[in-house]
Amino acid sequence: MSEELPATAVQGTEATKEADKAGAAERDARRPAARKGGESPAAGTGAASGSGRSAKKTGAARATEGAKGAKADGRAVEPVPPLDWSNPLRDPRDRRLPRIAGPSGLVIFGVTGDLSRKKLMPAVYDLANRGLLPPGFSLVGFARRDWEDQDFAEVVHDAVKEHARTPFREEVWQQLAEGMRFIPGDFDDDEAFEQLRKSVEELDASRGTSGNYAFYLSVPPKFFPKVVQQLKKHGLADAPEGSWRRAVIEKPFGHDLDSACDLNALVHDVFDPDQVFRIDHYLGKETVQNILALRFANQMYEPIWNRSYVDHVQITMAEDIGIGGRAGYYDGIGAARDVIQNHLLQLLALTAMEEPASFDAASLLTEKLKVLRAVRLPEDLGRHTVRGQYAGGWQGGAQVPGYLEEEGIDPASVTDTYAAIKLGIDNRRWAGVPFYLRTGKRLGRRVTEIAVVFQRAPHSPFDSTATEELGENAIVIRVQPDEGMTVRFGSKVPGTSMEIRDVSMDFAYGESFTESSPEAYERLILDVLLGDANLFPRHQEVEESWRILDPIEEYWATNGRPAQYASGSWGPREADEMLARDGRSWRRP
Repeated sequence: MSEELPATAVQGTEATKEADKAGAAERDARRPAARKGGESPAAGTGAASGSGRSAKKTGAARATEGAKGAKADGRAVEPVPPLDWSNPLRDPRDRRLPRIAGPSGLVIFGVTGDLSRKKLMPAVYDLANRGLLPPGFSLVGFARRDWEDQDFAEVVHDAVKEHARTPFREEVWQQLAEGMRFIPGDFDDDEAFEQLRKSVEELDASRGTSGNYAFYLSVPPKFFPKVVQQLKKHGLADAPEGSWRRAVIEKPFGHDLDSACDLNALVHDVFDPDQVFRIDHYLGKETVQNILALRFANQMYEPIWNRSYVDHVQITMAEDIGIGGRAGYYDGIGAARDVIQNHLLQLLALTAMEEPASFDAASLLTEKLKVLRAVRLPEDLGRHTVRGQYAGGWQGGAQVPGYLEEEGIDPASVTDTYAAIKLGIDNRRWAGVPFYLRTGKRLGRRVTEIAVVFQRAPHSPFDSTATEELGENAIVIRVQPDEGMTVRFGSKVPGTSMEIRDVSMDFAYGESFTESSPEAYERLILDVLLGDANLFPRHQEVEESWRILDPIEEYWATNGRPAQYASGSWGPREADEMLARDGRSWRRP
């Protein structure tokens, strides 16, 4: 039995037909003319393509166009330029359809490392499995291994099988594997980069990537300059006309303000600022993005999100593991440089920022920079900052070594595995409200959360015995694990007496939505391919974060040694004393 379509559906259908007619007319009108440089509509609004760095078309692309430039009867015809990529079946009013990347490829430097094996390659597969990558998507690996393409494909296959979030499907894998290539070589090997350039040209012709490539530098920071210089030297950073090239850089971005500025200058000599995507995987987490939705899509929070009602804010990132096999990377960097400078200061900025004019990269950058530039350090760094090192002990039912006993660590090392600092924000909204940031390894459990703790009620009509177990109201945003939010407030305990106790109201992603949250790297890699820079810190934010942390690191370098704390605890005694002096205490997550 047929049903009559609702009026809105009929109107939508007619509007879609009209839009199709208009689009066809526009395509016919512009078909003879060569397309100007720029991105496809699917590439979002976050970054411009090419950015004035267009170069001549690759040999493969010229050969392809040459083949199209002659009819069967031998008469020459005008080459047809590629049109802006778009989905002709998509109604722009339908918000349910996902954003899908246009023709593109990804080159991963350091493809044999843990990050690539456990996060990047599984994320690429999960995107393909969800239908968010183009059919001709290409994945090129670059590393110092004597592998053939099939060896690389086997490594990716094993990584996907072990770490992918979505079920393994053979047909998806086969389509993805057809576009995989591997380039063996060192970062100073000119021959290897020439081979990379030829592979990119070959994939343009065979897979239809349209010259669009993102270069992911999954390498130690000391290799960043060499890789970007090689990309420039061999013409890989220059996009063919109408295409784009982008660089993706992992943290840490420098080790202090001066080194970050130097690195920014070097990278921007090769790629324009809007072509550089600095990865902070925390910003790809659903719960972090939900901070903006929580604050600006709801009326109930904004009136109390200020100094008139908030007592203080605690931002915690705790890990229950040690350094593992990362001694070479971690020693000399420490918890503050590794976590506070990027992850926690980004969470602070999102928590404290004003409402942006719109949800685009430029507007978000403007508001986050206002917060970071208003951050003020305490006058006495000795009383309001703490660093520590985990000592040996029992954790998770096993005896674990202390930091100074870990393999590869100098017994005299002063590298911090725990850091806690107090910051203020000098603006009208937050003046006088302290922000406490802490991070550490070998703590009680793995958790990342933002706790906005409110002032106590100015007057309580209940006697003290009725409210002994009543604390401060709080909104707690759980970033990981068990993503969600908790609101803590006082409620009467059932019974004949007036007894008031803290209770919690929970929102959990896993219970409220049928679709599981994608991994952070899925969202971020897709945003790179779309050119959407909303969730990527720009170079100004990186430099402002170092401006905040540098004086603390300089103070620590000349004052004492890190305090010791037992593995499995919640940090050194000095951190508890730091808050106790302010009449506060750390939350127990």
